[in-house]
Amino acid sequence: MAIKVGMVSLGCSKNLVDSERMLYKLRSHGYKLVTEPGLADVAIVNTCGFIKAAKEEAIDTILELGKLKEEGTLKKIIITGCLVERYKEEAAEQFPEADAVIGIGDTKDIVDILDHVLADERVVHFAPKLEAEMCGQRLLSTLPFFTYLKAAEGCSNCCTYCAIPMIRGKFRSVPMEDLLAEARYLAENGVTELVVIAQDTALYGKDIYGEPKLAELLRELCKIDGLRWIRTLYCYPERITDELLDVIAREDKIVKYLEIPIQHCNGDILSRMNRWGDREKLEALFAHIRERVPGIILRTTLITGFPGETDEQFEELAEFVKKVRFDRLGCFAYSREEGTKAYDFPDQIDEETAAHRADIIMEQQLLISSENNEKLMGAELEAVVEGFDRFGECWFGRTPMDAPDIDGKVFFTSEKPLEIGDHVMIRITDTLDYDLIGEVISE
Repeated sequence: MAIKVGMVSLGCSKNLVDSERMLYKLRSHGYKLVTEPGLADVAIVNTCGFIKAAKEEAIDTILELGKLKEEGTLKKIIITGCLVERYKEEAAEQFPEADAVIGIGDTKDIVDILDHVLADERVVHFAPKLEAEMCGQRLLSTLPFFTYLKAAEGCSNCCTYCAIPMIRGKFRSVPMEDLLAEARYLAENGVTELVVIAQDTALYGKDIYGEPKLAELLRELCKIDGLRWIRTLYCYPERITDELLDVIAREDKIVKYLEIPIQHCNGDILSRMNRWGDREKLEALFAHIRERVPGIILRTTLITGFPGETDEQFEELAEFVKKVRFDRLGCFAYSREEGTKAYDFPDQIDEETAAHRADIIMEQQLLISSENNEKLMGAELEAVVEGFDRFGECWFGRTPMDAPDIDGKVFFTSEKPLEIGDHVMIRITDTLDYDLIGEVISE
């Protein structure tokens, strides 16, 4: 009887791509994959270790699986990913229930590691992080019509609050020919929506080609038959060029959507974060983007409670959000991470204050989103079908204005049966805070 393996992939979409590569290897070597770890003989946890909340989620997941192992439901547990790469031997000591504790450079050898584990050997190994696999076939775990294209690994920006460079290593791009070959394969196998990602996506290609090549990559992706929507996430503001904006504006397959994490608007805070810009530069940038790409949806992420953030600097951020009116926004309380420069900064803000400030920003954004949605009443929008809500007795999906997993939904009725992945035209008839309600008008 085939050994059953379950994967728990935590954290970001970049981590998910790594998990999918492991799943492909396991299935190719005869292991039976199951979606629930409680139904598995072996559970693999691909952890996140970016901020406190992610670490807590990873720890809770490992401990829960440890209980299943004690009860005899699970036989073996393997842990890997960012939390493990960050803490290495400490993680091996803290999680005795784990039969293998391996770094991100070891996941390419997951089959061999699992063989050792099944032979009752405990594996603790941390290959160099620069050996982390950057190409290879994947078993998609997303809905069948969309997936992520991971254009690079690591980060070289060294923001003072961020542990990613020490976890993942320096920024290194995947050669363009490899990315295009992967994208063609995905399109040939039913993927119509591609989300291009990296830790700093707009920097793509500079380490290989001497200059950023995201605009060229996007142009080449648009030539691939079968792809219908292409979007880009995680583009740093200082790397937004007119060439990139013109490609987004000109190419029909590229959705008019750009995610630009800025973290703050106050120049002093940004300088201490080792981030680019100030309020004046950022306001000018977003005005320029909207002028260059009419109708573009802008998304950003912010951090409140960074060490030394004064009441006045927070109020400046709140006013900035009101003025710029981002279409999509996420705001997070600062997480003090050991090993980062900001960990030792003076004037640390207490967690309650940081969280309260984040709540205020999100309350503002809720009003902005509601007002933006109200303007869409009666509009006719294209949407992709993601599923059927049996409780609400309606279909749901996304318009081009919404990225998978992080943005809102559109809920709609249809007189005719639909399939997941279908594209339909929706007339908007009502709104929710972040979501839309409508009805199919054509298919």
